[in-house]
Amino acid sequence: MSEAALLPALRDGTDADAPHYIRLVGEAWAEYPSIVFDVDGELPELRALASHFAARGGKVWLSEDRHGMIAARPLRDDGAWEICRLYVDKAARGTGLAHRLLAAAEAHARAEGAERMVLWTDTRFAAAHSFYEKRGYVRQGAIRILDDLSKSLEFRYGKPAKGLVVEALDAAAAASAERRLAEILVDCVAQGASVSFLAPLSLEKSRQFWKRVSTEVAQGQRVLLVAWLDGALAGTVQIDLAMPENQPHRADVGKLLVDPAHRRRGIGTALMRRAEQAAERLGRRLLVLDTREGDLAEPLYRELGWQEAGRIPGFSLDEQGRDYATIFFWKRIG
Repeated sequence: MSEAALLPALRDGTDADAPHYIRLVGEAWAEYPSIVFDVDGELPELRALASHFAARGGKVWLSEDRHGMIAARPLRDDGAWEICRLYVDKAARGTGLAHRLLAAAEAHARAEGAERMVLWTDTRFAAAHSFYEKRGYVRQGAIRILDDLSKSLEFRYGKPAKGLVVEALDAAAAASAERRLAEILVDCVAQGASVSFLAPLSLEKSRQFWKRVSTEVAQGQRVLLVAWLDGALAGTVQIDLAMPENQPHRADVGKLLVDPAHRRRGIGTALMRRAEQAAERLGRRLLVLDTREGDLAEPLYRELGWQEAGRIPGFSLDEQGRDYATIFFWKRIG
């Protein structure tokens, strides 16, 4: 029997489930001594949560074993839906229940026409940040200040809800994407991608690489593009803008990565086209990249009109010490 089959089923929450909502939220907040939990003073909706969300076009779910809950509701802007009230008993964390709850809420929102998912999470909830980031959410916008007893500050997270969407990340979003991008890089290297690393690549080493990328994004030296496919962060490419002073019209494109589980879905093509558009908007007229001869991305570059400038034999080595030629490509844009 699969692990997913062992998880409790989900059902629609009702107002009669108020004691379970209150317990789940209260016990989670109690893990943080600085947070004040005052139901009647600040969270009266917990006593009739299903009605509260139904009045706003949303819905509440509760696991059959009452160990987890979640809610979702539509927002007024840009077809967005907000994910709310995701709480799981401490003993049930790490079992996959949180993933099942979030997947159910996201699926419902998509079926209702959601174009984007957003959520707010307390800045103190570090474990929750990690969970959302693994699910493809990235930091967006300013920190929200709440006028509550706990003096709460909240991060805003978001992601596209459906389809293939490519976006450029700012510094905060890039930092919040490090966990997921690190996983993609590890998987791509394990599948033989030639991107300056050798297998087996540790997750820690991969995270350190993405931390450097986030720093360069913050410094304006690099553009980081990522692609979501139906809400899953599935690929990335970068534009290196830190060129010598006599080459301000040029940029290097690199680290085109597509999650092996999502390949052959047009993600690489979408990322490269958006990279060219972004570079052009930044005034870069000449783009350069390199790839190992025979790499999976080589045919893609040729299909997209990149011209081969030449190749250097024995430029890179694999895990067994065998050498490979590297091909250099260029493309004029604009």
